[in-house]
Amino acid sequence: MQKFFSNKKLIILMILIIVTFGLLAITVNIRDKKNTPPLVQQVGNDVVSVVGGVFAYPTNAVKNATSEFSDLYNTYSENKRLKARIGELAQNQAKLEVVQDENKKLKQELNLNSTLTDYSTINASVLSRSPSSWQSYLTINRGQTSGIKKNMPVMSGKGLIGRIVEVDKISSKVELISTDNELNDKFAAEISASNNNNITGVVSRYDSSTGDLVMENVNSTKDIKKGQSVITSGLGGLTPRGLYIGKVYGIKKDNYGMTNSVYITPAAELRNFTVVTVIKSSVKGEN
Repeated sequence: MQKFFSNKKLIILMILIIVTFGLLAITVNIRDKKNTPPLVQQVGNDVVSVVGGVFAYPTNAVKNATSEFSDLYNTYSENKRLKARIGELAQNQAKLEVVQDENKKLKQELNLNSTLTDYSTINASVLSRSPSSWQSYLTINRGQTSGIKKNMPVMSGKGLIGRIVEVDKISSKVELISTDNELNDKFAAEISASNNNNITGVVSRYDSSTGDLVMENVNSTKDIKKGQSVITSGLGGLTPRGLYIGKVYGIKKDNYGMTNSVYITPAAELRNFTVVTVIKSSVKGEN
């Protein structure tokens, strides 16, 4: 107790409080008797205001600081939630774009299948495509268990892209029509002429500088016109007749000016595809 009262500031504060409440008690009885509060009441009111202000200031300061901190925390939390939502929206948008792209490609495959009424087909997805052999080979997720066999032609979108060259249990290797392997990339083809005399030849190579397929060994170029359709002829027995390859772009002579080559704009996008269709058999019911 002695230590408590030794604090002079606390004693002074208690005295001020006692005096203030004493003055309030004195002036309560006379406040209604005069229009203007007496001097003692005025002094008491002022003292109460000052003392109340002294006590209220830190309280209000703490209250305001707490309110500002609460607002700041709420803003931070809301900002964090919004950032998370933005991340979710970006992820969902990416997923949506992938799904839309896959849906578009699958629709193209369905349109393709509806035109191949004489053939049994199998849809497959591209598993891998090495950058070092991007224009030559790819691997698909269908193999022996799906009935895939070597030399079956493969299409994507609207046109022919290659043939099966290796078959495993659950995967297969496709050699693309754009490969630089001149020994295996040949497809017997034909162009429908206006006089019903089909012009035959062999799609033997790919011109990477123009993105065109090159048809050589053409029996005649007399009736060939730009825009004519080029399909597989079925000659050779490996590829059935009627698979769409592309359209005639133009005719060029070789470096010696003796042999004509037909340049074909491929119907399929040879640089980028993720879904393909394997032509399982030439006629339904046949193996």
